[in-house]
Amino acid sequence: MVEKIFTADAPAPIGPYNQAVRVGDFVFCSGQIPLDPATGEIVAGDVAAQTRQVMKNLNAVLAAASATFANVVKTTIFLVDMSDFAAVNAVYGEYFTETAPARSTVAVAALPRGSRVEIEVIALT
Repeated sequence: MVEKIFTADAPAPIGPYNQAVRVGDFVFCSGQIPLDPATGEIVAGDVAAQTRQVMKNLNAVLAAASATFANVVKTTIFLVDMSDFAAVNAVYGEYFTETAPARSTVAVAALPRGSRVEIEVIALT
C-alpha cells in the first residue's frame, strides 16, 4: 500500500506527483527544487542559497513522514552546472553530520523553473 505524504511546510507539487510516498518502512521523497513554500517562487541568491532552501524543503517533507536526515539512506543530486558541485556539497554536508547516505550526483541540461539544483531522497523509517 502506498501512503501519500504532504505538508504545507514544503512547496506544493507543481505537477502530477506527491511530495513523498511511504511504502512499508521506506519514504521516497520527490526531488525538491529551491521553491519558497510561502511564495511558490525560486529563492534569490547563489547555488548555496538554493541548496539551503532545497534542504529545508526536504527536511519539512521528511518531518511530515516522521523522519529526519538521519533516516536518509540514498540521495540523488541534479545539477545544471557541475562547477556548482563544491558549493552544493558544502551545504549538503551541513545536513548529514553523522552517517552520510549513499549518493549520486548527475549533470542535467535544465531543471524546473530555472533551478540550479534539485535533490531527491529515500529514507528508511
